[in-house]
Amino acid sequence: MQLPLPRPHRDDVRIAVAGLLGGLLLWAIGLRMNLDRPFGGAWPLLPLVAMSALELVRRTLPWCAVAAGTLVLVADQCTPGSLATVLMYTDLVYASVLYGSPAAARRIPVAGGLLTVAVSLGALALLRRPEALLLGVAVGLLAFAPAATGVLVRNHRDTAAAERLRAEQTALLAEMDRAQAVTAERARMARELHDMVANHLSAIAIHSTAALSLDDAATTRTALETIRENSVDGLAEMRRLIGLLRDAGASAEPAAAPTLDGLGALVEQARANGLDVRLTVSGATAGLPAPVGLAAYRIVQESLTNALKHAAPGRVAVEVTRAPDRVEVRVVSPYGDRDGPRAPGSGAGLVGMRERTDLLAGTFEAGACPGSGRTVWRVRATLPLQLPAPEGEPA
Repeated sequence: MQLPLPRPHRDDVRIAVAGLLGGLLLWAIGLRMNLDRPFGGAWPLLPLVAMSALELVRRTLPWCAVAAGTLVLVADQCTPGSLATVLMYTDLVYASVLYGSPAAARRIPVAGGLLTVAVSLGALALLRRPEALLLGVAVGLLAFAPAATGVLVRNHRDTAAAERLRAEQTALLAEMDRAQAVTAERARMARELHDMVANHLSAIAIHSTAALSLDDAATTRTALETIRENSVDGLAEMRRLIGLLRDAGASAEPAAAPTLDGLGALVEQARANGLDVRLTVSGATAGLPAPVGLAAYRIVQESLTNALKHAAPGRVAVEVTRAPDRVEVRVVSPYGDRDGPRAPGSGAGLVGMRERTDLLAGTFEAGACPGSGRTVWRVRATLPLQLPAPEGEPA
């Protein structure tokens, strides 16, 4: 089974044709490199054609091309010779370093340098004339100079390839960072939107269901007043969020974000929506880091929203404790089936509370557990006051 020969590169074909035509032109005008050689006449054309053929594989089979080219160059010395043949040989040496294996790229320049030194010393020892060094110079121009040039070009090419690869990797990492930043910002916006609007919409859903199911004018009027109040508040929150999103210079956590100082108003709103809420705050809530205060506020807000939608009748206890190194939030509500209208839930509230806690390297627990005489639903979050260091920075 014969393996197909590699197809020559188009640039190699151009070099081969140009070398062949140039050699024919030099032969036609009678330009010779050597005189008094045993094979004259048209004999120089044979090494010329052979060297031109080797140029076709200078890129695909560089080691074979330079080895065969050396034999052709030796044979050319038995004829008057052609300058085109010599120049094409130097190109083969150059190509063997540039396109050959890394081992060949290391060995060929060393071999060319050693050959140049050996010929120079040998010619000087035999002829004992300074002009003998010209033979070593000629060998250096044929063997060492093209190989050294190939080394320089190959190193430059490898460096350029490494820089392109590094640039591509840097661009890929930047794109990954950008995608992660966009995903994190979308998640933050989703949490903010859910926490701000879900409470109002849940109250609207529950009171509108009550107004539709109960045929009582006073109850209907009270429900409509509550619906209107929550609609106005929800619209104001939405306008605030839209304004912050439109402000390109807004910080990651705007100064207008709610804090624990607004828990009183939040509890009063929950009471107006029909919840029996008791609020207990221990310790000073002023001076908290903005992310901690916002997270604690949103956890209380979402817990009250869940209690409004799902809790059984009874008191909801909210406790916020400021410790020297942390803020603890505990919300306990009656657990069980409830009578009357219910608002559907998606489970996004618990996910958002857990995400807020994880971003601050805190702990979060939520679930049903035994209480004093009945099962309760307990939400507990611990938020450290020492904010976690960003990725890539020492803690």
